[in-house]
Amino acid sequence: MYNTFSDDYDRFVNWKNRLAFEMPFIEKTVSQARRETANPAVQDAACGTGMHAIALAKLGFSVSGADLFPEMITRAKENAAREGVNVHFEPAGFGSLEKTFGSGKMDALLCLGNSLPHVEGPAGLESAVRDFAAVLRPGGILLLQSRNFDKVMQEKMRWMDPQAHREEEKEWIFIRFYDFDPDGYIQFNILTLYREDAGGWQQTLRTTTLYPVLQADLEPVLQQAGFKDIRLYGSMDGSDYDRTRSENLIVTAVKY
Repeated sequence: MYNTFSDDYDRFVNWKNRLAFEMPFIEKTVSQARRETANPAVQDAACGTGMHAIALAKLGFSVSGADLFPEMITRAKENAAREGVNVHFEPAGFGSLEKTFGSGKMDALLCLGNSLPHVEGPAGLESAVRDFAAVLRPGGILLLQSRNFDKVMQEKMRWMDPQAHREEEKEWIFIRFYDFDPDGYIQFNILTLYREDAGGWQQTLRTTTLYPVLQADLEPVLQQAGFKDIRLYGSMDGSDYDRTRSENLIVTAVKY
């Protein structure tokens, strides 16, 4: 899905608004690593087109980014070059971070943008979290961001707000929705509508499978992988997590 979506990803996300909202929380969380080192090394796992990594590099952090899809890494490198920052980007998926970047070298690791539910079931979740722990030094900080799938699954929340983008006479509309499988997994769909000069709409549907990671499933996996001081938030505004009401599940944890 994301290999063919890389060209449109930065049109799909309103990065100006998103970074303005999220970066204060992210910077505050990652800055806790400064207690141990003057220039924390930060890993952005599932970095996509690299915009969070680039924003952190601008703040003076030493940043690397990984993504399963080389097409996303290509975009990330282009974005970093345009912004004039140095970020080390490599193609690597969950379970391959330690092999690619080394063991115990990161002061903080981020997994943002609902990326974690792309793991292949419970075994994939355990493997990913162990990999996160492996690349972090003792005392390193983990920051996870995903949708609150406790609420999504309870209410069968199928539709998300559409996103629109315009460049002169070109228009894009992105419509996201879920299909709920009988086995408990979710099919995540993005319908892209595109047209030029107010002409007819071209339509592209992309689909991938999600494993809806629930709070009760995630916390034991974090503990077993060697994380402590697990804290839950419902948003990057720092509000408390409520499994029945929060739109997101934000988790911070410390590797011991």
